[in-house]
Amino acid sequence: MADTPIANTHQYEAWNGYEGRHWADHQARYDALNEPVTGPLLDAAALRVTDTVLDIGCGNGSVTRLAARRARHAVGIDLSAPMLERARATAEAEGLSPVTHVQGDAQVHAFEPASFDVAVSRFGVMFFADPVAAFSNIAGALRRPGGRLAFVCPQSFDRQDQARVFAAVAQHAPLPDLTAVSETGPASFADPSRVRAVLSAAGFEGIDVTPLDTEQVWGRDPSDASAFLFGWGPMRHWLRDAPEEAVGRAREAATEAFGAYATGDGVRLKMSCWLVRAIRA
Repeated sequence: MADTPIANTHQYEAWNGYEGRHWADHQARYDALNEPVTGPLLDAAALRVTDTVLDIGCGNGSVTRLAARRARHAVGIDLSAPMLERARATAEAEGLSPVTHVQGDAQVHAFEPASFDVAVSRFGVMFFADPVAAFSNIAGALRRPGGRLAFVCPQSFDRQDQARVFAAVAQHAPLPDLTAVSETGPASFADPSRVRAVLSAAGFEGIDVTPLDTEQVWGRDPSDASAFLFGWGPMRHWLRDAPEEAVGRAREAATEAFGAYATGDGVRLKMSCWLVRAIRA
């Protein structure tokens, strides 16, 4: 059970079900997928050896561990018990003592006021049911004034190479419109003006939103990339009622689409993100 009350119950169920187990079981692969944004994120956070760091949506704990190596202490919070189990085990295996992991919902978790110098997140802030409430709660956990926030979030889906693969899948099986504007979800902060509005309302200032383009390695080859995609929780959810034959054709189409991005060093897709920095007012 989580250490605190949960506001984002749908996300709690997803990350403690198949989705969370898939991420935990494929820890190295997901870390490699998202590693290209990690250096820019931690550089933007400007971590100091005296800092205490909060990692929001820490998942398997890669960013938490890296932050702990640069700072005095790092705390990772996440909804997912399977991923936190993996995060704790990895930190212990690496001999990292200045690391703590908490199962909880950052939107409502009772953080000690002004207990962190900086909060960071790698793709962990887009799913809050009430983003203003969530970031207000995070702001309260940062020292005032001057507590720092840095996170990475995706730009609109139609700017991602991944959109071409999804379009190929959608020719054979139903997928949601991931380009649609939504208040929560992967692209909920695709519009920089919304990022600024939410953070301003939550008590942040000095808000900077900078483009960050990276490459993600989806697999060794197109077939491997397609197998990974079709094991991903959301894809399984979207296709759960589709006929088996349609899913087979969709997977073949995805493999063909991934072929356009195959290189001698894996299947590489461009991802366009925002690197966001802000200061606690």
